[in-house]
Formats: sequence, structure tokens, C-alpha cells
Amino acid sequence: MNRLLQIEFHKLIYNRASKILIIIYFALLTSIAFIAAIKFDIGPVKFHLAEQGIFNFPYIWHFNTFMASIFKFFLLLVIVSMMANEYSNRTLKQNLIDGLSKKEFILSKFFMVVVLALISTFFVFIVSLILGSVYSDYDEFSIIFSDLEYLLAFFIKLVGFFSFGLFMGILIKRSAFAVGGILVWFVAESIFKGFLHWKFRDNSLSSEKVNEIMQFLPLESMSNLIKEPFTRLNAVQSVAKQIGEDLSKDFSVHGYQIIIVLIWTLIFIYSSYILLQKRDL
Repeated sequence: MNRLLQIEFHKLIYNRASKILIIIYFALLTSIAFIAAIKFDIGPVKFHLAEQGIFNFPYIWHFNTFMASIFKFFLLLVIVSMMANEYSNRTLKQNLIDGLSKKEFILSKFFMVVVLALISTFFVFIVSLILGSVYSDYDEFSIIFSDLEYLLAFFIKLVGFFSFGLFMGILIKRSAFAVGGILVWFVAESIFKGFLHWKFRDNSLSSEKVNEIMQFLPLESMSNLIKEPFTRLNAVQSVAKQIGEDLSKDFSVHGYQIIIVLIWTLIFIYSSYILLQKRDL
């Protein structure tokens, strides 16, 4: 494992575009802290976003992992471009000539995916811990370290999404087209979801039926791991109750959702290996 990771880190160090994308990604993760500085002071109306409880423990784990997952596209570009460079620079063929098996090659890419996801998760953990220590109204140990399952969900989500990017990079070979393929897949899932809503339009439980089906699709299953946190805020809930709206939702991370994403991750990695096995390099 160490040898395979060393090979990948060596390639990453000498890839300028990847280094820039990684720096941008972690800079964006850090920028979550700037949300605390958002203030509105218009006459009698004074609004400070940090005072709305977004950095309170344990809510911060949900909020920050959701916000951080928005930026995962930058690391996806790193994964896809690294795979595309293997073909364009012929390093894939050279690695195989030097004695690296196709299985080891796929494993080296997957290990890199896991490491990048792990580093991202740890980074979000540290940023969240610092922000919570400064702004949270709660400092009890039991409260601070509750709801940490959102960090696990964030890690699994990144591994699944990057594995999907790795698969598309091997399937299409060129980074721009691979990213385009992912966007096409996203649009296809959205169209299918719209079709299901139309299909069950006369059913009072249409949303539940659509969600039951959509939860098994790859991008939707990854999205389900961390649901939007905004309607969970007490301020939003209070306003909703005043106007007669019910915003109650299950915000929990469920084990079956993690299992679905892990199954898709295995499918993408195994499919990548099969593609590599069948291709004449």
C-alpha cells in the first residue's frame, strides 16, 4: 500500500494543475469560516449569521459537512485529470512495463481517493472544531462530539464520488469529456426523477415513492447521505410554524444509505478494473 501511494503522490507532486486545484479546494473549505463574518446592519434590522446557531455544537457537524461537500468538484477534477494524464503521458503503459499489475494500478488510484477523502474529512473536523469552540453556545463534551456521523457520511460521500470520477476517467480517457459524462449522468438522474414525479402524480404518496426508487441511483444516494441543514435551524422552524408550514424532515444519517453508497463505490472500482483488463494499452 505504501509503495502504491508513493507512486501516486510522486505523480501528484509533479502535476501543477492538480496542485493548484487542491490548494483552491482547501482554501474553499477554510472559507467556510468567513460565513461567521456575514452581517447585515440596515437601520433597525441587525443580522449576524453566526448568531443564528449555524456554528453551535452539534449542528455545526451537519452544516459544515454539507457546505464542504459542495466543493468536492475541485478534487473530482484532480482525480479525473490524473487518470487522463495516465493515458496522454503514457505513464499507465510505462507503469505496467515496469512491473505494476493492472490490479495494483487500480488499487493505487483507489488508495489515493481514500487518502484525499480522509484528509478532507480531517480538515473539516479541525475547522468545525475551531469554529464551534469560538461561536457555539454549548461546550459540554457530550454535545460537542455528538452527531459525528456526519463526518463519516462526508468521508463515504467523497470516496463514492471520487470513485465515480475515477471510473469515468478510465471509461472516457479525457478529463473534459469525463467531467462532461458525469454532468450528463447527473442530468439523466434528474430527468428520471422528474419522470417518476409525473408517473406518480396522482398518488398522495408520490414523493415517498419517488424517493424510494431514487435512493438507489449513485448520485442521488450520495446526495442523501447529508441532507440540506438549513430547514433544521430553530429560526427557520419558528418562521415556518408562524406561516403554517411544516418543515419537519429526517436529517439523520442512516446505515442503509451508507451501504448503498459503498456498494456503488465497489461497483465503480471493480468496473474500472474490468475496463482496464479488457483494454489493449
